Amino acid sequence: MKIVIAPDSFKDSLCAQGVADAIALGLADVWPDAQLVKCPMADGGEGTIESVLAACDGQLRRVDVRGPLGATVKAAWGWLPHNHTAIIEMAEASGLQRVPLDQRDACISSTFGTGQLIRAALDAGAQRVILAIGGSATNDGGAGAMQALGVKLLDAQGRELAPGGLALAQLARIDLSDIDPRLAEVRFDIAADVDNPLCGPHGASAIFGPQKGASPDQVRQLDDALGHFAGLCAHVLSHDVRDEPGSGAAGGLGFAAKAFLGAQFKAGVEVVAELVGLAEAVKNADLVITGEGRFDAQTLRGKTPFGVARIARQQGVPVIVIAGTLGEGYQALYQHGIDAAFALPSGPMSLVRACADAPRLLRERAVDIARVWQLGSKP
Repeated sequence: MKIVIAPDSFKDSLCAQGVADAIALGLADVWPDAQLVKCPMADGGEGTIESVLAACDGQLRRVDVRGPLGATVKAAWGWLPHNHTAIIEMAEASGLQRVPLDQRDACISSTFGTGQLIRAALDAGAQRVILAIGGSATNDGGAGAMQALGVKLLDAQGRELAPGGLALAQLARIDLSDIDPRLAEVRFDIAADVDNPLCGPHGASAIFGPQKGASPDQVRQLDDALGHFAGLCAHVLSHDVRDEPGSGAAGGLGFAAKAFLGAQFKAGVEVVAELVGLAEAVKNADLVITGEGRFDAQTLRGKTPFGVARIARQQGVPVIVIAGTLGEGYQALYQHGIDAAFALPSGPMSLVRACADAPRLLRERAVDIARVWQLGSKP
């Protein structure tokens, strides 16, 4: 019997590899001779590097970069030497986890450090860069990242703009004369599960600005500033991508990556699935088990279980989900390749305890699933 185990991480509890290991232990308790294939997954957010490196035997590298508010942070990025591919999680340099709750400021936070990570990848000889852009603390339209790569953003007096999205309202000229020439030789892919445009009621500022510390007035100011930035970019670059799906991802980093780097937008789970070889792993499998912390209607927007189910469904392999919790609307996934779903807790339990006991609970749910599966094979 062949079983593919392809979960996402459980936030604040276990990484994807840890989840896969715990599930495998439970399955082995019932099926000691089964072929268990572990494919830790991610959807473009935090944990993407870890999942890919675990499956692809890559290297974890670290570099000092500028954090969202300017302080130096040590950020990790992934390197796959066999195909000269860099995996960059922008959250490592420019993520919310870098900013204490009481210091979040969408007006001045910058993606400059993400640009420094891209530059490190260029220095390593990258031919392809995958930008996983979930979890940002920024709302600068990717301007900081482009500045780190040599783009000059100048005000009416010819001075470099201050960091942050609000400063873009003062932008008068974009100078591309010093942009890193190596960028033109590199393929850029954006891995994300967000398809918002850059501006407007569904744009980066309106939808994501408040969680990054923006007040209603600041949201309006930031939206106007990003629109101004996009207009000048369209004039200089001769194309306007502000309304394309994904341009509003990561506070507009998706916009800059599309506009300046020619990046292609892909669902994060599809990029990770390609890198870890999920489709090949699922071939001839009897069962796929996937999971995430919260399984609900939002999973349909391209989160890991949805992406895994799409691949398994193409090969006629059943899929079971183990989740930390089953939220509202999860039943809709039964129409998209999910055959059954199970919650982790075995009874009333606090979130703190559930997170702490996740390895045991995952193993127990895997045992339960295997025992139920066995019933189907009995005469």
